[in-house]
Amino acid sequence: MFQGIEIPDAIGLQDNYKRKYNFREMYWAFTRIPNAARQLSKNKKKGLISEHFVERLQLAVTEVNGCAACSYAHTSMALKMGMDAQEISSLLCGEADQIKPEEAKAILFAQHFAENRGKPDKEVLETITKEYGNEKAKIILAACRMMLVGNIYGLPFSAFQSRRKGKKYKNSSLFFELSMLIGGVLILPLALIHGLFRMF
Repeated sequence: MFQGIEIPDAIGLQDNYKRKYNFREMYWAFTRIPNAARQLSKNKKKGLISEHFVERLQLAVTEVNGCAACSYAHTSMALKMGMDAQEISSLLCGEADQIKPEEAKAILFAQHFAENRGKPDKEVLETITKEYGNEKAKIILAACRMMLVGNIYGLPFSAFQSRRKGKKYKNSSLFFELSMLIGGVLILPLALIHGLFRMF
């Protein structure tokens, strides 16, 4: 689909969820959107970490969760940003050979964040804060949180798209896919309001 890009078979040809999230986890992730969006907006103005760095973090989260829709979407975004095709493929395959030394701890944190379903260990978060400083650490966490939101919604979307092509996910059902997709739209406004209150 993308010249020079290898979407791993584990993602592109999958027939089950690599990770499966529930409705409660989706709501919890949605409540984090306002604060995460604020941090990423602040970063665009201040340029504390590059857009490429943010994209690398999000590709790392997507690799762990195995979201096909997000992998394709963020591959396209990364290419438009001018990221190297080999680097994108490496991140989607979970390989470390293309990671910049100064970003290595943040990429590992992104993977840890996804593996822990958006709830990183306090000690790991403290390590990132110590390594990058408080402001950058908040942006790193925000990038991961926004990607998790995309993955949680994108996973049932990917399963539904696969179902429409006659390739049902083994560990999914039409009820689950539609309840997550439709329910996600319905709870989003409430979750955003909840998230705004959490900021104050």
